[in-house]
Amino acid sequence: MLNALYFKRSFAGEFLKREDGLGTVEIVLILAVLVGIALIFRQYIFGFVREIMENIMGGSVAEIVSKPLE
Repeated sequence: MLNALYFKRSFAGEFLKREDGLGTVEIVLILAVLVGIALIFRQYIFGFVREIMENIMGGSVAEIVSKPLE
């Protein structure tokens, strides 16, 4: 019983000292910042994409959506 208790304590201590999960936390924080920036500038981003689509398709996006096969 004493050996099992010692194993649990040493395992918990080693688990808390490891830094394997820091990469995941960093990635989540970076994604949260990117989503926040995208939400702040979403109107600019949608306008930019709309202009690109109009230049590529040769018409307004509303026309293309309403008559896709013409």
